[in-house]
Amino acid sequence: MSKSDVHPAHVFQSWQVWPGSYENPPADGIYPLAPGSIPRFDKLTPITSMGSCFAREIKNVLLAQGYNYINEEPEHPASKHAGAAWERLYNTFSMRQIFEYTFDHFNPKTRWWRAPISRKIQDPYRRIIVYDSLEEAHANFARHIQCSRLALTKAKLIIITLGLTEIWESKTDGSVICLPSGPYVNEGGDMSDYQFRVSRFDENLQNLERIYELLSENNPEAYLVVTVSPVHLWATFRDDLDVISASCNSKSTLRAVADEFVSRHDNVFYFPAYEMATIYRPIMSQSIFTEGRENFHVNQDVVNFIMEQFFRGANEGSK
Repeated sequence: MSKSDVHPAHVFQSWQVWPGSYENPPADGIYPLAPGSIPRFDKLTPITSMGSCFAREIKNVLLAQGYNYINEEPEHPASKHAGAAWERLYNTFSMRQIFEYTFDHFNPKTRWWRAPISRKIQDPYRRIIVYDSLEEAHANFARHIQCSRLALTKAKLIIITLGLTEIWESKTDGSVICLPSGPYVNEGGDMSDYQFRVSRFDENLQNLERIYELLSENNPEAYLVVTVSPVHLWATFRDDLDVISASCNSKSTLRAVADEFVSRHDNVFYFPAYEMATIYRPIMSQSIFTEGRENFHVNQDVVNFIMEQFFRGANEGSK
């Protein structure tokens, strides 16, 4: 783009100026990614992912397009959303705990829940994972740790999707459960030791730095791509904010955290899936949400658009 009479002393590139403003071309369906937004990869590159509901969409498209997606527990229903049986991980605390039990240690005071009605054994830290006995739980979890380690050490590109900042934390040891007890987690367990709170910038950044530390020690050649999920909160546990404001707060905090995190490490990248869905698509007057009871999710057209830009960025990557 040439010099503009708005800023005559500075030459802006097209990706530096709002689409359609002044002399800049309008939004045309090709998101204006900055050069080097994500690393180069191809269909042979080992890739895995984890995170919120949007992580499942990323995985599904990568598999459908024939990419080398690493899934070490394909038979486990909790691996539907990720590269191992991590299930959905909505916050950075849950992700940190995954990396810690995979590569270091994670020994919370409450390791298992006993479901109050069925009396089954449930993992509080991975959503909807239930066993018939403690023996089965211990054996399956030991195998899961091995699979988790394989997924995170084989992959050369790891995609992490950040979801929200609301957490339920143990009053005793600070461990964070995936979700509070209720039908959406197959009963759950005793909640007397847990309290709700909203996590803040510094602690979310610390969690990502801990993830980076463990990944660097165990898979130093891997690239990390961080995204913020465009899926909004369907409900908030906060009583001081409406759900739309609470969702905006979560996404804004995590976007700022991601920016700081990426700025600290050469092998960490931010991919703007959130911006593509919630800002760029509306600029083009295109709908972004699904219809029906889960209208807080983005629709398949948005998912396809985001992944098209992701693959385009890989071809133009700087590394």
